[in-house]
Amino acid sequence: MDVSAFLTGLAMGLSLIVAIGAQNAFVLRQGLRNEHVFAVALTCALSDAVLILIGGAGFGSLVARLPWIDPVMRWGGAAFLVAYAARSAWSALRSTGALTGEGTDAKAGLGPVLLACLAFTWLNPHVYLDTVVLLGGLSTQLPGREALFAAGAMTGSFLFFFALAYGATRLRPLFARPAAWRILEGIIALTMLTIAVRLVAGG
Repeated sequence: MDVSAFLTGLAMGLSLIVAIGAQNAFVLRQGLRNEHVFAVALTCALSDAVLILIGGAGFGSLVARLPWIDPVMRWGGAAFLVAYAARSAWSALRSTGALTGEGTDAKAGLGPVLLACLAFTWLNPHVYLDTVVLLGGLSTQLPGREALFAAGAMTGSFLFFFALAYGATRLRPLFARPAAWRILEGIIALTMLTIAVRLVAGG
């Protein structure tokens, strides 16, 4: 086994995924709420794994040849992020609950949570640039070791999402006060809105 190819993929995968984004903010929020934590982390990690495999299979060049995909993904992702930002902003302004065992409000069902999780991943054009195009392109620089590179990148995704989701649960005492939770919801709303604006602007 070529450990260097695996470690290169691991390092590249982690370096791309740790940036603050809508998906990471959602995972953090679910971890703090202790709401479907395992399912959310697994869904994010598996989605990344699928995208990395697609990139390794050479679909990155195909995506680059279909110019209509980019604007569709940008506007679709922006619309979803604006809607979620509005929801978080409403919670920041109106919520009076603390982060207790029951959460700030009624717990969402597994289905809606997973749908939101998938939307944060698959409606974000940046994730395609990172996983399909960039990681896929880098894997071609290691002929014969593409699978090891991809395995390293996928391992990085699993490590990061599970660490983020379950690490967030340890911060729950900090968010036992309503004010702290409202501040977090406000930050999430601003993050989502900022990313939406960047998507529409093409940045």
